[in-house]
Order: sequence, then structure tokens, then C-alpha cells
Amino acid sequence: MKLTVLGCYAATPRTFTNPTAQLLEVKNRYFLIDCGEGTQVQLRKNKVKFTKISHIFISHLHGDHFYGLIGLISSFSLLSRVADLHIYGPKGLKEIIQLQLKLSHSWTNYEIHFHELDVKESELIFEDEKVTVHTIPLKHRVYTNGFLFREKEGDRKLNIDAIKELSIDVCYYKKIKKGGTVTLDNGQVVDNEQLTFPGEPTKSYAFCSDTAYTESIIPLVQEVDLLYHESTFLESESQLAAKTMHSTAIQAATIASKANVKSLLLGHYSTRYESISSFKEEALTFFSNVQLADDGKSFEI
Repeated sequence: MKLTVLGCYAATPRTFTNPTAQLLEVKNRYFLIDCGEGTQVQLRKNKVKFTKISHIFISHLHGDHFYGLIGLISSFSLLSRVADLHIYGPKGLKEIIQLQLKLSHSWTNYEIHFHELDVKESELIFEDEKVTVHTIPLKHRVYTNGFLFREKEGDRKLNIDAIKELSIDVCYYKKIKKGGTVTLDNGQVVDNEQLTFPGEPTKSYAFCSDTAYTESIIPLVQEVDLLYHESTFLESESQLAAKTMHSTAIQAATIASKANVKSLLLGHYSTRYESISSFKEEALTFFSNVQLADDGKSFEI
């Protein structure tokens, strides 16, 4: 997994900061998470081919998380896209996009499949042979979801010494790597565990923005490899965080600690602060492995 932060600041774009958008690469799949203003410019700056994006996930209908979507959709058409596009987001997103296209007398050369969300419990919204995506219900002023991306288990590794000792033909190797058993000529059934080693450990990434502090997400993000949790405010503005239903850096770190995640990534900083280093300093008092998101920064998971 590779995460590229395209934008990670709250509210309005500035000349040197961008609102929320992320690109997650999982086994040659490219998922766009949120799409604030300027996302397509950031994609170009980070040399991401637009054609690689086939699934877009929108957390909620606040402008700093989706106002860049119609522009990206239009650019896809101008670039002669023909591949289908799947968009996952709150109910109402389809109406917004279709109205914008209609009133601007625009159209797309490709199919857009809207997967509108309104369930307030975690649900599976995407699955293929390599990845699953579940929603993470969040606590905000409007209906909001985070997203949990998990790799599926890959092939197991062959124990060549054991396989040769039993004189198992190479034609069975693929079946064995997929977890299958083998029946020998004498009728003996050999369990897969005798013939293989575990495959590469699977990776997981949880995206949680925007949300007030809520421990309801802890079971959903338990032990993930990387948790992105919004930290709009420092503790000195905790009352403002409660009023606007956002989180502080310490609250994000508390969630990370209680969920026993491997690493915490902070973001969605209020632009009132001159430096983001204080967010890490505060979070480190509650959780030891803290990283700071910033525009254009990439993280290997």
C-alpha cells in the first residue's frame, strides 16, 4: 500500500495548502479518497495518471471534501475517458453532480456508477479479489463515513523442501499456493500447512475525517497498519472542536492508543495555526508512533 496525501487542511484552500484529498494505491488499484478543490491539480503535480482512477470515495458533503469532484469528472471527459467510474458517497451526491452536468449542458463519454450511502452502521461497499472497503460511520454535523481498506490474503509460499520430499509434481504448485491439499498416489492427503509457509502479511488503512471524538470507531479500526484521523484543533481549542464536531490531536492519539493501531497519521489541520508541528507534539503524549500528513507527502504502508 502507498498513500499519497494530495491535500490535508480544513475549510478553504490557500496558495500553499489544499483541502482534503488522498490517493491510495493497493496492489495496482488506485482509490481516490475525498476530492476537495484543486485535487486534479494536485494529481498532476504528483504525476498521477487520471486513467488509473476508477473508484472515488467521498466521506461527506462538506465542500472541502468534494467541491473538486465535478471538475475532475469534466476533465475525465475532456481527456476522452471511456472506462466506467464508480463513486461512493452520501445520498444526495448523485443529484448534485447530475444537476451540475445538466445546467452546464455537459455530459460524460463514460458511465458513472453512483453508490449512494445512507446506512449508519459499517458495511462492505467494495470488494474484488484483492481488496475490501468498509465504511466507518463517523460523528459529524452531517452524515459522514470514513473508509477502511484491507488487502485480502494472497498466495501462500511453497515449502519446496517438503514438496520435493513427497515428490509432488509441479502441476500442483498453483493449487498448493491457493491453499489446496494434495492427495498422493498412495491415497494419503497432505494438508496445505505441511507444504507451504504463510504469505505476505496483509496491510490495512483506515481513513477517518471529519469526526468528533467517538469511541464507536475503535472496534472498526482495531490494529490497522495506518490510521488517518482528523486533528483539526490543538487542545487549547478543544471547546471549539466540540462545538464544530471535530477532533483534537490528543483525541486522535487516544483513539489510536485504544485501538492499538501500528501508526497514526494526523491531518485536516485548521488553517489558524502557523505550524503543524505542535499537532505531533501533543499527540505524542498519548501515542508513540505519530506522523504528520502534508500536501504532496507519501507514506508506504
